[in-house]
Amino acid sequence: MQRLLNAAVWQEDEVRDTLSRYVAARMGEPNGIFIADETGFLKKGTKSAGVARQYSGTAGRIENCQIGVFLAYATRQGCVFLDGRLYLPEEWLQDRQRCQAAGIPDNVTFETKPQLVQAMLEHAAANGVPAPWVVAATVYSSDDLRLWLQAQGYWYVVAVPSTYSVWYSGQQVSAALLIETVDTPNWVCLSAGEGSQGPRYYEGTWFQLPYPGEVGCAHWLIARRSLSTPQDIAYYHAYAPATSTLADLVLIAGRRWAIEVGFERTKGELGLDQ
Repeated sequence: MQRLLNAAVWQEDEVRDTLSRYVAARMGEPNGIFIADETGFLKKGTKSAGVARQYSGTAGRIENCQIGVFLAYATRQGCVFLDGRLYLPEEWLQDRQRCQAAGIPDNVTFETKPQLVQAMLEHAAANGVPAPWVVAATVYSSDDLRLWLQAQGYWYVVAVPSTYSVWYSGQQVSAALLIETVDTPNWVCLSAGEGSQGPRYYEGTWFQLPYPGEVGCAHWLIARRSLSTPQDIAYYHAYAPATSTLADLVLIAGRRWAIEVGFERTKGELGLDQ
């Protein structure tokens, strides 16, 4: 293992392609789900590539860290990491001497986190990994990425902030304000899938949004709130077949939990943060 890490010459991209093809053959299912999320790697120094003071979900605050953007693939057989890209803040790419010292090639240009996700999805599709669904964290809720997903024929359930602006009844309102208009009877108890301690139940509600899409598809704003703390509400923008039910979409949104488990296991057992 030490020889592999320190001395062996191998092509990372080719290993990643081989993994993708292996996963497609062994785990591929027509209703597979791509999951996009990020994790932070806390650092004390300034020389690690991409390190900066930036928000880390791992720490829950702004810290000196690196950020890795990852793509996982989930089917009934389980969940596996397919790809990962280091996020390089613009400040790094404006300092070529610093980049050279950290081994960052001169031809590397700045890419936003949603752009990194798009590149990974293109890579996975090119290697035959089948999935109609994409689930992603709030940071990947940009209009550019959503419209790209829609143009590529993907359905998605993307987390959005409470301030997310949507068109409804001819006016632009925040997700939180729109959901506040929902009467209590319209909230229903739904499962977001299995957790470490059994089924994860929430209350959910939704509004259909007047946004364009392919024939037979529709957009919704979804809200999911905790049963124990009703003020804890998560919001999602969903684009899916018009026949989808709220229960279907809450279950799809809940699959993002699998990548969180993956981060915990790979850091704890495989040294991902090393």
